Amino acid sequence: MLIPPFLEKGDTVAIVSPAGALSDISIATKAAETLKSWGLNVLFTPHCFGNIGYYSGSIEERTKDFLDAISDNNIKAILCSYGGYGCVHILEKFTNAIKDNPKWVMGMSDCTALLAGSLIAGVASIHSAQCRQLSHGNSCANLYLRDILFGKMPTYAIEAHRLNITGEAKGTIVGGNLSIISSLIGTPYNILKEKSILFIEDINEPLYRIERMVYQLKLTGALSKISGIIIGQFNNIKEQPGIGSSVYDIIHSVVANYNIPTCYNFPIGHCDNNYPMLIGTDAELIIDKNRVELTFKRG
Repeated sequence: MLIPPFLEKGDTVAIVSPAGALSDISIATKAAETLKSWGLNVLFTPHCFGNIGYYSGSIEERTKDFLDAISDNNIKAILCSYGGYGCVHILEKFTNAIKDNPKWVMGMSDCTALLAGSLIAGVASIHSAQCRQLSHGNSCANLYLRDILFGKMPTYAIEAHRLNITGEAKGTIVGGNLSIISSLIGTPYNILKEKSILFIEDINEPLYRIERMVYQLKLTGALSKISGIIIGQFNNIKEQPGIGSSVYDIIHSVVANYNIPTCYNFPIGHCDNNYPMLIGTDAELIIDKNRVELTFKRG
């Protein structure tokens, strides 16, 4: 796995919109101010603020913005402004391009597809805040992202959860939005690899769909191969009588059968305190009865 060059002050970050249109341009400009406070320059790609129906641009326009940012040697990292839907349109061309011009790509939600493409291309990436979260300034999670971009690997420590399965796991970090991960199973962009530490999160899904996707992980054999699981935030989940008591209980009823080190309520996902995760890098996960510790290795 190739680790892209870390940034230096004065480097340029491009902000692109690979999928949905931004509903509020000021969110992106405020996010740019946060990046500038770290000593970075910011470039908005031509269709970053575009709006064609649901999308920020046509498939051709969105693809060109991303490929141009990848090929531009003056751009050292790329931040996805927003998810929504549409990254699948550019996934194949993106994967081929990032393989030839490795650099940091940051994003989450629907942009999980692009992070999967980067992983398949053999290039590490960052599941991270996008413009909305970065617009809040130098929060704890955003400062972790700053440190990673400049080469400082973090160690995260959080409180224990009642459903945690204790143990230690070592492996390559993979993951992101559960809906996107499950949609890529059976394609060349399946990220569920042996001896990996998988993290998942999601938003606005009915409880039965979360259960179905977790069973998909089970039935594909993925849960019998991975070394650890990190359960992030599942926000605005539509709970249903008769399906289960909570989303975490539903997930636990499946994964507990494997006795894999598993932690719940990790600060990853559609939340303000969204800790960045270095996809494709090695990490160590330690879960005991009192706390959880996740350490990334620089490699």
